[in-house]
Amino acid sequence: MLRILHSLPRTHKLLLLPVATMVTVLGAQKLITTYQDLNQPHTPLESVLVPLPSDSAPGIPSLNQERTPVADAINRATRAIDATREHIPLSDLTVKEIVDLDVISSAEASLADHRSPSTPTLHNSPIDNGALHMAIVVGTLTSGMLDIDPSSSVEIADATSYEDYGIDLFDDVSFLELELAAEEPFVPEWKTHIVESGETFAVLAQNELGLGYSEVLTLLDDLPEPRMLTNWRAGHSFDYMLDESGRLLSLRMMKNTRDGVLVESEDNQFAVTAIERQGEPVQRLYAGSVSGSFARSAQATGLSSGSVTELTKLLEKKLDFRRDSRRGDQFQVLVESDMIEGEALDSRVLAVKYNGERMDLTVVRNATDDHFYTPDGNSLDPSFARYPFEGSYRLSSNFNPQRKHPVTGRISPHNGTDFAMPIGTSVIAPANGRVERVANHPAAGRYIVVRHDNGYRTRYLHLSQPLVSQGDRVTMGERIALSGNTGRSTGPHLHYEVIVNNSPVNAMSIDLPEDMGLNGDTLVAFQRQAEPMLAALESGQTGTISVANYQPEQDAE
Repeated sequence: MLRILHSLPRTHKLLLLPVATMVTVLGAQKLITTYQDLNQPHTPLESVLVPLPSDSAPGIPSLNQERTPVADAINRATRAIDATREHIPLSDLTVKEIVDLDVISSAEASLADHRSPSTPTLHNSPIDNGALHMAIVVGTLTSGMLDIDPSSSVEIADATSYEDYGIDLFDDVSFLELELAAEEPFVPEWKTHIVESGETFAVLAQNELGLGYSEVLTLLDDLPEPRMLTNWRAGHSFDYMLDESGRLLSLRMMKNTRDGVLVESEDNQFAVTAIERQGEPVQRLYAGSVSGSFARSAQATGLSSGSVTELTKLLEKKLDFRRDSRRGDQFQVLVESDMIEGEALDSRVLAVKYNGERMDLTVVRNATDDHFYTPDGNSLDPSFARYPFEGSYRLSSNFNPQRKHPVTGRISPHNGTDFAMPIGTSVIAPANGRVERVANHPAAGRYIVVRHDNGYRTRYLHLSQPLVSQGDRVTMGERIALSGNTGRSTGPHLHYEVIVNNSPVNAMSIDLPEDMGLNGDTLVAFQRQAEPMLAALESGQTGTISVANYQPEQDAE
C-alpha cells in the first residue's frame, strides 16, 4: 500500500493519506483475525492456509474473476467484505500477495500489549459498515486489482497538472528540495593540495586523483619538466579538479610566480599547456652617489643584484670605474619590473644618467632593437670593446713608448697595456675579425694577432693556451685564448696591444670606433620614445612612478 501511495502525485498523496491509513489498519486487523480463526480446531479443510509458491506475484487476495472496468469494482469490494465475515472456498481465491507470518505475529503481540479492556476489537468495532465498504473499494482501486481491459475502446488522456500550488498549500515541502537537488548537474570545482613531508606524486595521484600507475608515468613523460612533480618540497601546492567519478580532470601547478603548467585529461590522454602569467609593468626610479665601490653604492639604493650587474656591464662600455669614477658622483637609474602578486619579476634597466667629475653619460634603451643609445642616437655598444676580457683586473703597466730601462737607462718602449691576472683567465675578442697569426716567441711567449674588420689589429702576449687557429673567424666577445706567464715575464699577466695604421696606440685612451647609431625616421621615433624617460630621470622623484606622467607637452596636447 505504501509503495502504491508513493507512486501517486503529491496532491493525491495528501488527499488519500487518511483513507490509506485506515485501509492499512483494517487490513492488518483482518489478517490477524482470519489467521486466528483458521488455526482453530474446527476450521474446515477447504479453508486452511497453504504455503505460497516462490513465483507468486505481489498483491492482495482477490476473487477468481477476470479484471473488469470500474463498474465491477463495487461487487468485488462487497465480496471482499464478505470474506471478513465468513470463510471463502479456497478455489475462489487467487494468490496475489506473499504474507510474512512473522510480521503478523509481531502485529498480533503488539495489539495484545496495547489493548485495554475498553478497547473495541475488530468484531465490535464502531466503524460504520458503509465506511468500511468505501475503504475496501478505495483499496481495491489503488492496489492494482482493477486494470483496464486492453481491448476496451475507452481512451484515457495523459494526466498532468498545470497548477502552481505554491508553498502555502503544504506545511512540509522538503521533498521539493530533495527533487531539485537530484536534478542539479555535477559541476567540478578547483581544489588545492599542499604537499606534506614525505609525500610523493605517484602515490598521491593513485589515492587522491583516481589515476593508475601507468597513467602517472604517462603524465610525467608528457610534462616538459617532470621534476616539478617528482622533486617537490613540503609546502608546495597545486590545484586540481576531479570529475563526478573522482578521476582527474585538470591539474595546475606553478613552477614560480610567473611560469607553470596546466594538465587536462582528454579522451584518456593528457594535454599539457604552458602557463605564463603576464604581470603589470611598473617603473621605479633609483638614485644614489658613489661611495667606494660603484656596485655597492648601486646596491645601497635598493637595486636588485641582477639590476646592479646589468647596470655595471652597461656603464663599463664607456666608464672605467677604477680610473674615472670619483666619490660623490651622482647617478639615477630607471628600472621597469613586472609585478605579480606584489613580487617584482624580470627587472630591466630603461635609462641611466651618470654625472661624474670626469665623465657625464646618459643612455636610454630603445624598445625597437633593445639596445642603448644616447639622446642623440649614438650607440652605446661600440664596434670595438675597450677591454679584451670580462671583469676587472689591475693595470700593472701602462702604455709608454718613452719608457726607460731601469738598469741601462736606454729607451725601452712599452707598446701595450699589462693587466695582472691569474693564469687561465679567458681572453675575448674586442671586435669581429680574423686570426692572423698564432705563434711562440722567446720574449713574447705564446701570442696571437687578430686583424679586425675596421683595419685595426690587436696582439695578445704571454698566453698559456691559444683557443683559435690561424685563419679562424672570430666575433666580438668570443673566447680566443687563456692568459699565462710564458716568455720573458716577471709574473702572470696579459700584454694587450692595439695597432692602428701599423703604429701602436694606447688602447685605454684612443677613441675607439662605434656603431653609426640611429638616423632618419628611426632616430625621430627613438627620441619621441625616450623623452618621458629622460623627464623621469631629470625629476629625481625616486620610488614607484608612471612614465606616462612624463609625456612630452606636444604628445599631451
